Amino acid sequence: MSRVDPITASVVQARLTAITREMGETMLRTARGPIFHEARDFATSIYDEQGRPVRGEVGELVLRRPWPGMTRGFWQDPDRYLETYWSRWPDVWVHGDWAMVDEEGFWYILGRSDDTIKVAGKRVGPAEVESAVVAHPAVSEAAAVGVPDELKGEAVVVFAVLRPGVEPSDALRREIRSTVVAALGKTLEPREVRFVRDLPKTRNAKIMRRVIRAAYLGTDPGDLSSLENPQAVEEVRTAI
Repeated sequence: MSRVDPITASVVQARLTAITREMGETMLRTARGPIFHEARDFATSIYDEQGRPVRGEVGELVLRRPWPGMTRGFWQDPDRYLETYWSRWPDVWVHGDWAMVDEEGFWYILGRSDDTIKVAGKRVGPAEVESAVVAHPAVSEAAAVGVPDELKGEAVVVFAVLRPGVEPSDALRREIRSTVVAALGKTLEPREVRFVRDLPKTRNAKIMRRVIRAAYLGTDPGDLSSLENPQAVEEVRTAI
């Protein structure tokens, strides 16, 4: 590798610093913090459930006007494209993510809104529940889904993969539920904790919560073409 003289290096560093400032401090904070600063060229907003712009609270990430890099449609299925992204509010693209923007203009992406579980009026992302579950030393992997509940609207059901050598037990179920309560509060305590040897995943190892929920409820799971391990669906159906 050739050496760069100090003058050239300082010029390059100064230019990179200027570019960073021009980009609005994009991606300057940690992964657990904001993902970007106010987007100058995009008509981005956070909408509440009534379609009103909000700040300082969680809502739907939307775009108020299109831009060239947006998805233009689904192959041979234009109606599904319009239903997915453009049907909720007139002339507004709904991205499908919960987000929040703070008073300094930094934006936070908080997970998929179509995955969100709403228990007794309190919203939680499945990833938050799953993080709490895998904090238990006996659990190597977990999936959390929301299922209908007459009293709370939805309830949390957890499917946990245990570490080698750990045996399922009712005592372990209670411990996992207590771990979630300690992290997220009593309202979000899982209604059930079931043990499986594997979770349904795509080829790039993304957990298919939609399939897990359908298998638990006994409903049609829909398209399974991206499912890598079909046997895991039966694991969910017969989980104890």
